[in-house]
Amino acid sequence: MDGIVSDVAVGVKRGSDELLSSSLYSSPSSGMSNIVTANGNDSKKLRVEDRMDCPPSRVLHIRKLPNEVSETEVIALGLPFGKVTNILTLKGKNQAFLELGTEEAAMTMINYYTAVTPHVRNVPVFIQYSNHKELKTDSAGNQRAQAVLQAVSAVQAGGTPTSGTAASESALTPAPSPVLRIIIDNMFYPVTLDVLQQIFSKFGTVMKIITFTKNNQFQALLQFNDPVNAQQAKLALDGQNIYNACCTLRIDFSKLVNLNVKYNNDKSRDYTRPELPAGDGQPAVDPSVAAAFNKDSSSLLGALSPLSAAAAAAAAAGRVALSGHSGTSGVLLVSNLNEEMVTPQSLFTLFGVYGDAQRVKILYNKKDSALIQMADGNQAQLAMSHLNGQKMYGKIIRVTLSKHQTVQLPREGLDDQGLTKDFTNSPLHRFKKPGSKNFQNIFPPSATLHLSNIPQDITEEDLRVLFSNSGGTVKAFKFFQDHKMALLQMSTVEEAIQALIDLHNYNMGDNHHLRVSFSKSTI
Repeated sequence: MDGIVSDVAVGVKRGSDELLSSSLYSSPSSGMSNIVTANGNDSKKLRVEDRMDCPPSRVLHIRKLPNEVSETEVIALGLPFGKVTNILTLKGKNQAFLELGTEEAAMTMINYYTAVTPHVRNVPVFIQYSNHKELKTDSAGNQRAQAVLQAVSAVQAGGTPTSGTAASESALTPAPSPVLRIIIDNMFYPVTLDVLQQIFSKFGTVMKIITFTKNNQFQALLQFNDPVNAQQAKLALDGQNIYNACCTLRIDFSKLVNLNVKYNNDKSRDYTRPELPAGDGQPAVDPSVAAAFNKDSSSLLGALSPLSAAAAAAAAAGRVALSGHSGTSGVLLVSNLNEEMVTPQSLFTLFGVYGDAQRVKILYNKKDSALIQMADGNQAQLAMSHLNGQKMYGKIIRVTLSKHQTVQLPREGLDDQGLTKDFTNSPLHRFKKPGSKNFQNIFPPSATLHLSNIPQDITEEDLRVLFSNSGGTVKAFKFFQDHKMALLQMSTVEEAIQALIDLHNYNMGDNHHLRVSFSKSTI
């Protein structure tokens, strides 16, 4: 049963459910005028004023849901507003009924979604009061939904699901510390301090968070006010994904029992002391948010009204380069390039670490800028978050999303001096195969490189010489046991980027093409 808690709290591994999906909340719109009556008849449209005349009920009718929607996604619509007490999904009709704990919570939810059109999986859905005053569900036919709900209510009540699993038994042993150490694996999308606060505050008062990078991995220390809350969060969230199929949480108890936070900024936060300075030129916490933290509350969501709570969830989601945004263009604009050195091939190789670059165009009239078309918006976001601000050929490059939807190839017979290249059919794409292990090995640019496909007769000295020739200094080297793979450390990240551009796919003889990627390890 503990698995189900984490499904609800974070995002089901199997589907495309995401805890902080910006698709749940959308910009203000008058879309609620499309709400229709509970009998599902589209022709009987209700104006907003008519909907207000419907007697409020704690049961809400949700229509126009996308196919294959999960109970978790429907429950997520209601969670910011209060306790969800029952759910019934009508799969064939793309509809669901959601019962909230109180009529007041349901009214807050309806009022909020009047201004902000609710979305599930980027599809607008319609919500209105139901004719039913409560939901009576056949427990046998609605078993999975009930299991998910039981898990949610256990988590919201600060307990663990009632079942004889090892997880719930281990909950009985006293928790060693209120401080958790969190490591994030497969960090395809940036995870911010706010996102962690958003996730962990469902289990109790988060008092302090410190984030840092160690061994090229994003880590955090997070302190609850009570070790029991820390234990519940660890049980529910360890091993779960923040976003679909990536950003996996690895959680342990820290040896520390109290965190000393000096600054409130993007890297560290003490929610009990909103007056702390920002330090290091980091943006300080917004005063209105500081005021909310100052109130005695069980979490950020509790500190704000339920209406602002949904907005806070959306804000936390909006600060992150999120997946699941099919509307996002897959085209990147890269600027401040070294125009003497850069080529379409070098951009293809570097950006190819984070996605399958399809087309690259260096701009004819502005040769320090280029357009790169990735396979999809997710890969574009990923490349942008990892490469913006990195040094390539001695210059700090800027990477942003382009307004272009595609990169145009030059007209037939037109010579564009080799500035545009189509890589659609390149054999060098790392992510073409679904489920490829390359998806698990995406890391930020680092001084340490991972080498693979090394021929048996190649020595450490051969590789040291090869990588020194790319214009850098090899600081350390280590073969893996089978000698087909190795770690090689350059003296700077910039040198490692240069070596990867020059030597990924380098022919070592006998058709052995060296594969180079960034590593999270250090030697």
